[in-house]
Amino acid sequence: MSLPNLSETREKELRVVAIGGGTGLSTLLRGLKRYVVTPDRRRGIRIESAPGPQAPPPPSPALRCIIRELSAVVTVTDDGGSSGRLREDLKMLPPGDIRNCMVALSEDEHLLSKLFQFRFEHGDLEGHSFGNLFVAALSHITGDFAQAVQMSSQILAARGKIFPSTNANVGLTAEMDDGSIVRGETNITASKHSIIELRLEPEAADPLPETLEAIANADLITLGPGSLYTSLITNMLVRGIPEALIASRATKVFVCNLMTQANESLGLTASQHIEKIMQHAAAAQSPIFDYALINTGPISEVRLEQYAREGQQPIEADLERIRALGVEPVTGDFVHEGDVLRHDYDRVTERVLALGLQRLTPAPAQ
Repeated sequence: MSLPNLSETREKELRVVAIGGGTGLSTLLRGLKRYVVTPDRRRGIRIESAPGPQAPPPPSPALRCIIRELSAVVTVTDDGGSSGRLREDLKMLPPGDIRNCMVALSEDEHLLSKLFQFRFEHGDLEGHSFGNLFVAALSHITGDFAQAVQMSSQILAARGKIFPSTNANVGLTAEMDDGSIVRGETNITASKHSIIELRLEPEAADPLPETLEAIANADLITLGPGSLYTSLITNMLVRGIPEALIASRATKVFVCNLMTQANESLGLTASQHIEKIMQHAAAAQSPIFDYALINTGPISEVRLEQYAREGQQPIEADLERIRALGVEPVTGDFVHEGDVLRHDYDRVTERVLALGLQRLTPAPAQ
């Protein structure tokens, strides 16, 4: 498949929506934000590499700002750690995943982001991050969690908008492979059984109008990477979101995880990840995705052994089965190896943006 060269797309600007949760979404946002048009970059000024643990190579001098508008839709079902305590004590939505996305999108990932990520180690605040407490305070002042998120994003000069997948106070319920019912995200991820079906409680949770508007206007929509059930499928359970995705004319890309995950996806191939998402979105006959980004790059024996001790392995790239679902696989080396495996956000971002631009770029004359 021939993809457009990002350096040649001088007049194209995309509206991008990234959906997910956990570290997967914040990792992708770090890559996407480097391409966002800001007032001083409207003329395509070269983007410098954002600082981060991956220490990505400097971008090409020809790299241009091609994201007109970037929106992140983030799951809000976490009930563990600092987020879980704030949720229980203050009856608010969990801020943890959203805080990570705000930091990832911040203009300067140094002082302010370190402040938002700072975690108290002693006293009554032990375990809480400053960012979580800040969002909690703003939620109390405004009386609206989504508004508090937007205000926090403005303070961090985020290069995109962040929307909770719903403003409703929802939890998770899972039916496991032994027939048992487990409630709560923490309990579900701690279970030794595999998930058969995931549900929201209450089921009638609506998305923000801004989320549906962003999806309707998008040129490119991504889902993943992230925990299959507790970061990705949770967004598909919010009433109206899967319908909006199916109706959208955007290029839709599933970014598949690198490794299987205990209690979420052990033994599942790449195509089975897509099938589970479609089943939970009540879209078994309507493909949600146009493309699936699948890693086929090498992983070191050291890391493979490390993950094998937890029963995890690289996700099988069953490409023909993916095509049979009506989804075109896009393969490549998307791995960054540190202490843990992560997606290389530069390579992933370049590929998904090229896919988005492909639909906007006229085919050459024959």
